[in-house]
Amino acid sequence: MTMRSRQQLLRSLVKDIVADVDDAAREVVLTIHWRGGQHSQVKVIKPRSGEHGCRTPEEALAVMRSMATRWSDEHIAATLNRMGLPTGQGKTWTAHRVSSVRMVNDIRAYRSAHKEGEWLTMSEAAAKLGVNNHRIRRLIKEGLLPAEQVVARAPYQIRASHLLDQRVIDAVARTDRPCQVFSENQISMFSST
Repeated sequence: MTMRSRQQLLRSLVKDIVADVDDAAREVVLTIHWRGGQHSQVKVIKPRSGEHGCRTPEEALAVMRSMATRWSDEHIAATLNRMGLPTGQGKTWTAHRVSSVRMVNDIRAYRSAHKEGEWLTMSEAAAKLGVNNHRIRRLIKEGLLPAEQVVARAPYQIRASHLLDQRVIDAVARTDRPCQVFSENQISMFSST
């Protein structure tokens, strides 16, 4: 049976349908009047504004809540994509989609103009120290520069005060292999002769 024949069959059986909205119970009550004189009622939950069947996963909302005040929508979208968390519709995240979900769920946004300067991104820390992101990443990896991630795979957050640590300043000042650290037990590959 084709879709068209199903529609024709339904039209021949149904006289009319009356919809009544009960806002207090958040229900839509459909009364179906059949051609033979019978009536049927169907109750359907009325979705709230912004609600639909394609809901954003709770895990994605938790990431947004934890990152929103310190990170831009672009950073949040990139993190959610790295974590493999799709949107409610199964799509990848964009800054616009993050912004829309934040508004619907009343999640406060990051504002760079109101940034207090206590926390820096990797790029901001690199700019302050006059180095590149690779150098900052190495300092973090070696434990010289403490950094935090709101969730795994999120961008690093670095306290501005940690950039003033003497070990960080010394590591940045080294120009010959600035991020290479030698262990006292390390054996040279080449002889000194």
